[in-house]
Amino acid sequence: MWRWYRVPQYFYYKEKVEIRSEIQGRIEEIARTGDTASLRVAGSGETAQYTVPVKGLRVDAGDTVYPGDVLGVFHRWKVGILMQGLWLTLKVSLISILLGILIGLVAGLARISTNPALKWSAVTYVEIIRGSPLLVQIFIWYFVLGTVINTLLAKNGLEQLPPIWYGVASVAFFCGAYVAEIVRAGIQSIHRGQMEAARSLGMSYPQAMRHVILPQALRRILPPLAGQFISLIKDSSLLGIITIRELTKATREVVTTSLQPFELWFMCALLYLVLTFGLSMFVQYLERRTAVS
Repeated sequence: MWRWYRVPQYFYYKEKVEIRSEIQGRIEEIARTGDTASLRVAGSGETAQYTVPVKGLRVDAGDTVYPGDVLGVFHRWKVGILMQGLWLTLKVSLISILLGILIGLVAGLARISTNPALKWSAVTYVEIIRGSPLLVQIFIWYFVLGTVINTLLAKNGLEQLPPIWYGVASVAFFCGAYVAEIVRAGIQSIHRGQMEAARSLGMSYPQAMRHVILPQALRRILPPLAGQFISLIKDSSLLGIITIRELTKATREVVTTSLQPFELWFMCALLYLVLTFGLSMFVQYLERRTAVS
């Protein structure tokens, strides 16, 4: 039995909000102004003021109310859990992609450096990250590094970091290792005569890398970068194990409460497809722009 008509409520729905009394007392006054009413509740030595829509008013002047009694109700539109999960997946993926590009660019340049310390540091980072599962790295970032960092922050009276930042860090460093190899391969695919020609024109090594080598390498590394970023969006689904309510975890919670596994998992797959297809189209647009320039 398909119940697709129940799926939209998990994206956007109308919530019923009840305004309840916080004290015990008597409603002394109800002042109506347009579509709203202002209520004043007076108890034994304390008073409270409430604003309630006139249409949702549930009490009259002179009524006695107790803590928890409903004074009025109103409805408001609210973002559903699937939309929240989609937004968090998009947010985590975007931040991780930007950090992954930065980390990968630095590590990729260090991989081809003549400085042994930089080169072998980058090699060690790449091999360790690529040689271990992302799930294990997420556990290490959250349960080991996260515990140590948050403990130090608490001891110094600082606010602890939420789990999302450890999730972003784990995914970004994982992505950065693959981006580093893509950048290294892209740079080394450019004929060394390009660097020699740039240096013969009086450019320094950083200038030649910035103005000659990297622009040419960018055209070649865009397709593998797109594949890596698409994988990153899908890998973000693992962050649900550290209480980050991204799209997959949000879908799992909804399935548990609604008992609609078929409709919701199909919808989850469709949303991931939209994200990855959109990123693929954007990268193809960048390829056309770089090809023209």
